[in-house]
Amino acid sequence: MAQPVPEASTTTVTATASRRPSLVQQVELRAGDIHLSGLLALPPDAPPRAVVVALHGSGMAAGYFHGQADASTSLLSLAAGAGYAALALDRPGYGASARRLPHGLCLTEQARCVRAALRTYAARWATGAGFLLVGHSLGGKVALTTAATARRAERLLGVDVSGVGARWAVPPDRVAALRHRPDHRLHWGPLTLYPPDTFRLARGFVAPVPAREADEIPDWPGRYAEVARRIRVPVRFTFAEYERLWAWDPPALRELTSSLAAPLVRVDHEPDAGHNISLGHTARRHHLRLLDFLEECRVQSGSAG
Repeated sequence: MAQPVPEASTTTVTATASRRPSLVQQVELRAGDIHLSGLLALPPDAPPRAVVVALHGSGMAAGYFHGQADASTSLLSLAAGAGYAALALDRPGYGASARRLPHGLCLTEQARCVRAALRTYAARWATGAGFLLVGHSLGGKVALTTAATARRAERLLGVDVSGVGARWAVPPDRVAALRHRPDHRLHWGPLTLYPPDTFRLARGFVAPVPAREADEIPDWPGRYAEVARRIRVPVRFTFAEYERLWAWDPPALRELTSSLAAPLVRVDHEPDAGHNISLGHTARRHHLRLLDFLEECRVQSGSAG
């Protein structure tokens, strides 16, 4: 969903400083008959323990996961510092594929492209124990859809999503209207939740929402259960305290989790955070919890060691 730029707990995984800081590089990966651009950070001193693959929401781009207003909050840098590779992809219809796909792709087609890109990645770089899919907002829908279609050989460890649920917290007609009249109060929440300069710097990775994915936005609650019942890897949902788009009251959470066939399900709450959770003051805490969940997935898969 288009995201306008307005005007001005304890974890067991920690990112440690390295003698040589990790560098975030631009990459392109073949995904079937298109190329997806993105940002890649590799651990500087050893092969990766696993790979974090991050998918941004509507109206954003890969830079969402490498926030510059406070460098300590970057998921890419934190993951690389903790020994993981981190790949943030520009989803189909964004970045390098925008000209080829001016109208974007539907969720199923996007999931197919993501899986193809991961096969390309695995042919070029070490993957350690496998991949953790991370998705925000519509990118969370793509991550869940990808997990629902993934094969065992693709070594998917789990899925970690934020800013997405199973039931809208706003009326359906307002959801449809957001495509044409974005509301920063829903997408961002209180502006004090974000570091100074966030909104100026965010203009560097805000992008138009492709029409095909925008058309599907209201349909997610009706298709979620079908996707969820096909997921066979651990899943974690995080809801920000000021999440306004998705319901996360007890009945909504029961609906969310009861549809899943996953062997492990976590639902977390992030205090003092808005919908764009990876750009806020609490992003570092959220990302460290995400890496903690990745370790849990490695144990679940038998790959820890």
